Amino acid sequence: MDTLLILLGLLLILAGYVWLIVQAFGRSLFWGIGSLLPPLALVFMLRHWARARHAIGLGALGCIPLVVGLTLLAAQDAARLEAILRLEWLHPEQPARPDLAIRLNGELNGKPFVPEQAELIDGVLSLREGEDFYAHREVQVRLLAPVDGPLRLDVLPDDPGKLPEVEVSWLAPGQDLPEAIRLTRGYSLHLDLTPEAPNRMKGIFHLVLPAQMQTTLSGQVELYTNHLRYRDGEVDTRHDSQDTLAYVVRDYLQRRFSRRDIELGQLPRLEIRHSKLDVPVSFRVGDEPQELQLELVKSETRGWGVQDDRYPKLPDLPPAPSRPSESALSVAPSRPANVPETGLITLQRLQAAPQRFTNRAMRVQTERGRLAEGVFVGLDHDGRLVIRHVMSGAGEASYILRPSEVVSIELLAH
Repeated sequence: MDTLLILLGLLLILAGYVWLIVQAFGRSLFWGIGSLLPPLALVFMLRHWARARHAIGLGALGCIPLVVGLTLLAAQDAARLEAILRLEWLHPEQPARPDLAIRLNGELNGKPFVPEQAELIDGVLSLREGEDFYAHREVQVRLLAPVDGPLRLDVLPDDPGKLPEVEVSWLAPGQDLPEAIRLTRGYSLHLDLTPEAPNRMKGIFHLVLPAQMQTTLSGQVELYTNHLRYRDGEVDTRHDSQDTLAYVVRDYLQRRFSRRDIELGQLPRLEIRHSKLDVPVSFRVGDEPQELQLELVKSETRGWGVQDDRYPKLPDLPPAPSRPSESALSVAPSRPANVPETGLITLQRLQAAPQRFTNRAMRVQTERGRLAEGVFVGLDHDGRLVIRHVMSGAGEASYILRPSEVVSIELLAH
């Protein structure tokens, strides 16, 4: 109804303007041509009111249904009215999410549904329209278990037992909180999804809710299986999500310790709106738990990263050496358990298990040729080596060395 009233009002206004131009041509050719421009048409209306008043009356009559139609539209769908007033209808419609192939036909709560986001994470399938905190319209299917592999599911209205829960929500005009309806049975659902690298699933989605809910969706969907996004085959660190931050931290730790077997603990919930974050990180290197305090920063070009990250890219690891035979094991010399290890060790080994070498005497040579000899205290929060050196007389000094300037590390016997 609102659309018809708006169209009727516009047609009456247009008809009144055409009538005004006809009257202007009846006065003279000059006025007729000039009235094709609205400013000169206004001048003609003021100079020749007797000729123009009937056309003006028709145009004014068209304003009545136009105003009524716009008022009804504002009450029902304020976002649509705003789009009309901003002349967005003059521009060709752009796909909401060109990176996801979503081709669904149907409606949600009696209105067309065009999802812009689609996910299947932790056993919850979500189709979402709108990128605000609360979706304008959303369909969620809570599966009975997380999905690991292909998914094929068929549910009919009369099926017994425990079934996936379906929730439909929508944000009504003028409301701050969405309305939602949950169903545990009485619906039809068909899913046939297959995984696609690196983090997507693709296939058929078919959902029919009871008739009074006016919700029917059918077609092809493509969904993300986590909150990572990829660009040219690499993780896009510019995307704001907890999964992105976890990836950045894990990659940093792997390069810092030159090991891929880093087990990262759960990161705290972070305010990703900020461009700098102080993050306490718990992780395990092999069997040894460790903790660090990292500062994550975001740049417009490179995305999220760790502050002062200068560690090189982790090289491809060589294949694991073959297991020696029993004869080789029997003749291989072994170090007595009570004799401490001495000699050269690698920086990567020290970084991987610093607790193992705490309070051990060592000599470190830097790239400038200097020697730092003393007792290894550990790594500080920036990953630098701290070596305590007892000076002659009372007092002691500490060497703090960056990993990038260390050339060799030698364990001493004393």
